[in-house]
Amino acid sequence: MNAQAQMVAQRRIAPFVLIVALFFLWGVANNLNDVLIAHFKKLFTLSDLQAGLVQSAFYLGYFCLAIPAALFMRKQGYRAAVILGLCLYGLGALLFWPAASAQSYPFFLGALFVIASGLAFLETSANPLIARLGPEDSASQRLNLAQAFNPLGSIVGVLIGSQFILAGVDHGADELARMPEGALAAWRASEAAAVQLPYLFIGVGVIAWAILIRVTPFPAIATATDVEDDVGAASDFIQLLKRPPFLLGVAAQFFYVGAQVGVWSFLIRYAHDAANTSDQTGAHYLTLSLVLFMIGRFAGSALMARLPALGLLRAFAAIGCALCVFATFVHGMTGVGALVASSFFMSIMYPTIFAESVRGLGPQTKPASALLVMAIIGGAVFPALMGYVSDTSGSIVFAMLVPAACFAVVLLFGVVKARRRT
Repeated sequence: MNAQAQMVAQRRIAPFVLIVALFFLWGVANNLNDVLIAHFKKLFTLSDLQAGLVQSAFYLGYFCLAIPAALFMRKQGYRAAVILGLCLYGLGALLFWPAASAQSYPFFLGALFVIASGLAFLETSANPLIARLGPEDSASQRLNLAQAFNPLGSIVGVLIGSQFILAGVDHGADELARMPEGALAAWRASEAAAVQLPYLFIGVGVIAWAILIRVTPFPAIATATDVEDDVGAASDFIQLLKRPPFLLGVAAQFFYVGAQVGVWSFLIRYAHDAANTSDQTGAHYLTLSLVLFMIGRFAGSALMARLPALGLLRAFAAIGCALCVFATFVHGMTGVGALVASSFFMSIMYPTIFAESVRGLGPQTKPASALLVMAIIGGAVFPALMGYVSDTSGSIVFAMLVPAACFAVVLLFGVVKARRRT
């Protein structure tokens, strides 16, 4: 490497570090929701369907803002999209303070929608920006490194939630019903306030990160306003809607995200009902799930060097389906263990479905990516559906048949794509 190339590489280190950190930050936000579902359920005395609206509000933000984020990035550049995303993320986190003071569940849902709107901008812009912050032949290596920080952020998010949000006194429904009105009001105020400081620190930290990105010199590719000039053309989206194999990929992503979010959203609740654990103990099992998910990403990448990606996807989807069915009919700690283990097999699904769906699309890859990000709306639909199944059946354990069905759709995607290759 000559001196000039070395100088250019050194100038890209700081921007690279700042953008890689975004993968960690949105991992924190994503999996704090799993803690919030358990917390809000007891705080507001919600049904499982109502508690599942936490994820519905959150992932609706992704769905609504994915294409606007792509269009904004096209006109304003990568860095501007990142900064706007961080500002929305920070604003949503800061809104938790007045929402807690008002003890308003709809206010909390609105704040989560704002956070997710910011994350839609981050996810749409950070991945291609990481790819462009260096030589093209090492883009995959940089993206894999950045993605490794996402499950780490997820783990930190659950640890924050379990230590600071779920650390209060866990009263049962009967105990709350017998509690004097004044004591009940004081308990609710204390539980609502538990979310204020964690989200205040997150909000301030995220906005500070946006300022840091704004004042840090970035390469011209990050600030140019003519990037992604083929994103957002209506004809590109119309053409994609005429491609059944691609639409199957969007459907597979929709069902996969629904399964992942559904299992993680109700794992704490499942452990409480099926194995009589406390919410805080259930959060520890969720943390273990995320650790296995992170390990699965590294293991899956290594296995793909020797095995076909679609073959591995089919195997992992089949095992994930079987584990959820097992957890439905075999309760106790064995069922909890099955759900925890399913996270390992989820690990490769999102990136594999994504890569196989955009394969061979050429100039339509970028608008296709926006539609695949929109498929994250599955995370809004299926937790609510699982809550409905739980409420109507009288047990959260039967709701695990929903992610089992979702994994079956992923398996179908793997089978169909493999047949089209031959």
